[in-house]
Formats: sequence, C-alpha cells, structure tokens
Amino acid sequence: MSHLVAPSVLSADFNHLGRDAEMINNSQADWFHVDVMDGVFVPNISFGFPVIKALKKLATKPLDVHLMIVQPERYITQFRDAGADILTVHLEASTHLHRTIQAIKATGMKAGVALNPHTSVTLLEDIIVDIDLVCMMSVNPGFGGQKFIQHTFKKVEDLSNMIRRHETECHIEIDGGVTLDNYQKLVHTGATVLVAGNTVFGSENPTSTIAALKQPLN
Repeated sequence: MSHLVAPSVLSADFNHLGRDAEMINNSQADWFHVDVMDGVFVPNISFGFPVIKALKKLATKPLDVHLMIVQPERYITQFRDAGADILTVHLEASTHLHRTIQAIKATGMKAGVALNPHTSVTLLEDIIVDIDLVCMMSVNPGFGGQKFIQHTFKKVEDLSNMIRRHETECHIEIDGGVTLDNYQKLVHTGATVLVAGNTVFGSENPTSTIAALKQPLN
C-alpha cells in the first residue's frame, strides 16, 4: 500500500483558504490535516467548528482532524457534525481513552490516538486493535515549523512491530518536521501517513512538493 500525504491546513494562507483548499483538492494529497488547539493542552490556539465547517464545504477529500485539547470527549459529536472524517485525540488528554475511542467510532468517524514525543508507544498495547490511526508527534505539539525529533524513527519501528504482532490494521501518521529529506526513511521505517505543513505551504510550488512527497521509495 502506498503512503498517504495530508497537508496541514494550519500552515495555509487563511486570507486565501478557498484557493489553498482547491490546491489540495487538485493535488495528489490524500487528506486534509486539521489541527485544533485550545491554548490549554498546548500553548497555542488555532480554530474551531466554524472554520472546519467552511473547510468541509471546500474539501473533496477526507478531513483528518487532530485534537490538541483537554477533555476531547466533550466535543465528539460536534466535530462529526462539523465535517471530521477521522478524529484523533491525545492519549495524554484522555483519562478514559477506550471509552472515547468507542464514542468516536459510534458516530461513524475513524478513530485515532496521538502521542507526544515523550510518550512511549508501549502505552498503546491494550488499545491498538481498537484504533484506525496513531498520530506520532515528531515535534512538540503547539507550533509549526519545528525541527524533527530523530527518536521518532525508533518509535515508528516499535509501533510497526506492535501492529504486526496484533495482526491489526492501523495507520502510522507522522506529524511535525516531515520534509523531502526524511520522508523516505519514515516510510521505510513504517509510516503510512505523512502530515506536511511548512514543507508544502512554504514551498514555491505546493502542488509539486505534494507530488514529490507521494513519490514511491527508492
């Protein structure tokens, strides 16, 4: 199975959101990655339901919504109604993670769990068979444009082995610092979804950059 690319809308130009959404629609990208931050779980605030609803009207591809918020279980139905196709919550923010995953799936969305850089993948052992995606933070969450944390490669390898051991299907998504220089090694190691923000929207030709990130491995 070829890997997926999910441009991060947080890096788009919000003065021209329609233009950037159209670019993603017409590119080889697979998903829209949408970061929701509350200023509590992470030291930044992004956007909420109105922007996601607007984006859903523009997008012809799935919305991959990543919640960096406390008590994410309070808003599951609202995110589904706003247009989320995949909803990812942080393990560190979810006291009753299994219950939250079941609640997400009950709405018809796919369910993901995100891990901060310091969080061990071993904590997913008891829930890996219940989830559709693991979002591996390869930078500290809250801000774009950070440097990739090299230890991520080892975590991806460990998680890939866990998924095989449990004979389940689960995407491994890398969020943060994905570039044209490291994406091939990430996919070789086991990553199946690449989130790219600055790499895509900071390039002279975002469509070509997405196409480059979609290239098969050497």
